[in-house]
Amino acid sequence: MSQKNMTIFEHISELRKRLLIIVVFFILAVIISFFLSQPLIRFLQTSDLAKNLTMNAFRLTDPFKVYMDMTVYLAIVIILPVILYQLWAFISPGLYEKERKITLSYIPIAVLLFLAGVAFSYFVLFPMIIQFMMKLSAQMDINTVIGINEYFSFLFQITMPFGLLFELPIVILFLTRLGIITPMFLKKIRKYAYFFLVVLSAFITPPDVMSQIVVGVPLMILYEVSIWVSKIGYRKLKAAELKYELESSSE
Repeated sequence: MSQKNMTIFEHISELRKRLLIIVVFFILAVIISFFLSQPLIRFLQTSDLAKNLTMNAFRLTDPFKVYMDMTVYLAIVIILPVILYQLWAFISPGLYEKERKITLSYIPIAVLLFLAGVAFSYFVLFPMIIQFMMKLSAQMDINTVIGINEYFSFLFQITMPFGLLFELPIVILFLTRLGIITPMFLKKIRKYAYFFLVVLSAFITPPDVMSQIVVGVPLMILYEVSIWVSKIGYRKLKAAELKYELESSSE
């Protein structure tokens, strides 16, 4: 293992270097996002989901807040590969050479999983919640006045966490390769994980069984995929440890 004998101050200095790189790229991404945010906001406002909704600004600063929020979130998505690479670069000195190459390949997969989570929440979960809320308002004879700030804030609250949640398989694989968790442990806590996912799906979806199934089942599948990739990572970890022991004993 190519572990560097670094002092605590060297670790802090290295971490500061990685964070500085992220901050520089974030500032550049914000500048780019300034030009992309307004077209993206207009596109989301005219999408099939929102085209029949009238957006209102209840405060003078609401449009500006939506614009800045979109700019920041878009910048984060743009530099996500940079963030993941800097994280990898910070911990890679403690990995085997082969592990460094393998874990580096996780970065594009992690980005795709994040985008898949955002897409799932926007195209599946978010419309269900909006339709349920509008239907409930109609049943209660309430005239729903939609604030643009509340609409986009809710959109971000739904999509961004789901993007992170879809990172579960790659996080599990990474932790398995580091020897922190095992597939046996994941199987052992499966019923507790399922219970948590059921509660989570019930919490974030409208109170009807179909919506909870539509969200809960993909999350359970995601957990099973995590166990599967953990098995692969665990076998490779044990093979690497066995090879290292044989090489050490032959010296």
